[in-house]
Amino acid sequence: MRPNQLFRILLVTLVAIPSLPQGAVAEEGWSLRGLVQSLFGEGDDPATGEGPYPDPTVPRQPDAASPVPAVPVPGDAVGADRRVPGGNAEIQLSFAPLVKETAPAVVNVYAARAVPARQSPFANDPFFGQFFGQRFDSRPRMESSLGSGVIVDATGLVVTNNHVVADADEVRIAFADGREFQTTVLLKDDKVDLAVLKIDGEGPFPMLAMANSDGLEIGDLVLAIGNPFGIGQTVTNGIVSALARTHIGVNDFGFFIQTDAAINPGNSGGALIDMQGQLVGVNTAIFSRSGGSNGIGFAILSNMVASFVRAAREGDRFEQPFLGAGFAPVTPDIAEALGLDRPTGALVHEVGGGTPAAEAGLEVGDVILTVGDVAIDSPDALGYRLATTGIGGVAKLQILRGDERLALDLPLQPAPETPPRDERVLGGDTPFAGTTVLNLSPRVASELDLPMNKTGVVVTAVARGSYAARFGLRPRDILLTLNGETIESTEALETMLGGRFLGWRFELERDGRRMAQMVR
Repeated sequence: MRPNQLFRILLVTLVAIPSLPQGAVAEEGWSLRGLVQSLFGEGDDPATGEGPYPDPTVPRQPDAASPVPAVPVPGDAVGADRRVPGGNAEIQLSFAPLVKETAPAVVNVYAARAVPARQSPFANDPFFGQFFGQRFDSRPRMESSLGSGVIVDATGLVVTNNHVVADADEVRIAFADGREFQTTVLLKDDKVDLAVLKIDGEGPFPMLAMANSDGLEIGDLVLAIGNPFGIGQTVTNGIVSALARTHIGVNDFGFFIQTDAAINPGNSGGALIDMQGQLVGVNTAIFSRSGGSNGIGFAILSNMVASFVRAAREGDRFEQPFLGAGFAPVTPDIAEALGLDRPTGALVHEVGGGTPAAEAGLEVGDVILTVGDVAIDSPDALGYRLATTGIGGVAKLQILRGDERLALDLPLQPAPETPPRDERVLGGDTPFAGTTVLNLSPRVASELDLPMNKTGVVVTAVARGSYAARFGLRPRDILLTLNGETIESTEALETMLGGRFLGWRFELERDGRRMAQMVR
């Protein structure tokens, strides 16, 4: 820049400013440095006289020479009196009060189980066993898993994930303050992936109240509290990214909150809370290619958790209500044929005689549109709504039948155990030796995740090294015929196995496929 150009710029600047701004005048007249700092907002702070950066915690006094007064910093932004952010203008506030209130109710869960010792391959050999039988034997070892849990009752009821405590011989919980307690497992279910523990100690304990998860909306702020990677209790924040996520392979109900709050291994069973400090979900799974959080976490909704805890208090198993009907999703083609604006609802494609669905008046071809005031988008949504309503309740349905919309009351009942299960362990010199079998009923079918309309005899367990294991029998196999005769019950099967045969020809059903086998 040429000297004459610089002179012109300074001249125009001086002419444009009628008086020198505060900060440009020093004790011995004015300085160019003070002028530049004042023009670009880097002068000494008028309240403190210190510069070049003002203290943000000190309210700035309005400048008489400035047409726009400075905005004071909110007093709640500093000091001990903090509160949850209420808007963008308060984003500098803290979640600390909410965390202090809720974090004590989130605990670490330690589960341990004894793994049997590896047996020597020569242990049962009559000759080599005396030389090598003990050489390869090892002492039992303990395997442990680590997760998180949430206290939902001041008496000491803790909710966690089933996969945290599955097959555990001992389960302990630890508070963030270092206290540890033994627990008793009251109820666990791999279909829901939830478990309820009872702390072996005197309360009251800190707890979280459960929110109505139906009130959640996409975009709501949430906090995830847990023990990721076993490093200690941590808190992460995010929003509700999506609701009613399905088909993620975690449980049979397929209904989850999706959140971008960081969830990592060890967070399982931890709390997902809203801005009122209430439990809206139990953190359960993540979608990850690396094993760490990618901002896609899933939590079981608090309404499902509440229904599960209610079953644990009553000392009963958790189960879905038995309807005696089959449902399918409404496809775009079906929606168009039915005159629906969009594909929604659960299409009834099967109704069993004498079942609650039949008694309520459901018919094949009906489309269930709502349960109560809540719209049903899919069969998964229907199953979730009925499960959270619970056994003993009544679901008020709105259905579409042809061009009519009808209201039906559906009683929610447990699946019947007819015929009685009559459990038997089969032995002898037969292909079924080593199996545990039950009579199939709607209740047994529900427990084993089999179609409700199946009848006959089902395998529930196969002993290792048994004839049944050698011939390939598996749990959940439905035994149909033996040497041409239909297998109607466990008693009939045991009687048939007592006869003498030159060979064994039997048929079974596995995962919907019919299979035949011949053994001589």
